[in-house]
Amino acid sequence: MSPETNLGADAVDHAIAKGVDLDGSPIPTAKLELYNQVMALEANRQRSGVSNTMRSRIVRIGAKHISQDELNQMLIDADFAPLKEKEIAFYYAGK
Repeated sequence: MSPETNLGADAVDHAIAKGVDLDGSPIPTAKLELYNQVMALEANRQRSGVSNTMRSRIVRIGAKHISQDELNQMLIDADFAPLKEKEIAFYYAGK
């Protein structure tokens, strides 16, 4: 894959669909099969709502880029629930 196709949220999904890593090397069959098996389970899981999923993604990804206090305030400002203790422990312990 070219460097510009390694950017954004869809880059990994596109690579997986092609069966190749972002560097162009093949993804081993056993890894692809396990990934597809688990994703099929997830695809069949009942959803609790878009807002909950949005918040989960914001926390999971935001914690990589945004300080705990700032992300917490951003969640509150957007009318999402603030960070939970378990999220703080998981995403921010050791930072």
